[in-house]
Amino acid sequence: MLVLASITDKLAEFATNVVGDLGLPGVFLLMTLESACIPIPSEATMLFAGFNVHNGEYSLFAVTTVGVLANLLGSWVAYAVGYYGRLELIERHGNKLHIKQSHVALAERWFDRWGAPAVFFSRMLPIVRTFISLPAGVARMPFVRFSVLTVLGCIPWVFMLAFVGKQAADNWTDWRDSLHYVDYAVAALIVIGIVYLVVRRRRRPADAPA
Repeated sequence: MLVLASITDKLAEFATNVVGDLGLPGVFLLMTLESACIPIPSEATMLFAGFNVHNGEYSLFAVTTVGVLANLLGSWVAYAVGYYGRLELIERHGNKLHIKQSHVALAERWFDRWGAPAVFFSRMLPIVRTFISLPAGVARMPFVRFSVLTVLGCIPWVFMLAFVGKQAADNWTDWRDSLHYVDYAVAALIVIGIVYLVVRRRRRPADAPA
């Protein structure tokens, strides 16, 4: 699948399994956790959900709405953690949830530099989108403004991923046939590389270091 072609993390595999088994409730659960600073990749969740749209299990509008509302709910959780000064919980237990302090720090720098617009724009960026609610809460950003910017920023990201997943499924046969040419190209590069190394080794003087 295209999802696992670029995302090989165990969490991505878990996400696709949950969406496959639970459908829209699974999408809601995973997208809520993702925005609550549990780094389950939204790419895996929404791309696979797009595959299910192709299969007629639900509509593109439905999966986008569920994904956005789930992101909003998860963002409220992370916002509250920052607002009420409970960041030590992340620092103390984050490693158990695969939360990297460097990712939290990246979100903090992003918010410090851009302020409120970061809440909107970061929703369309991997990693930062997961943690941006924490510094927004710490900064006591007005809750309604935070919520509106979160929704507006999540809509294009969630829709795009679901739409790409649907399009990939719609055209999978054609794309799969085209991928054979990629296989041929990779094989050719491997052969060329081996020939190059053999020729180079033969031209090297006998007393030269290997």
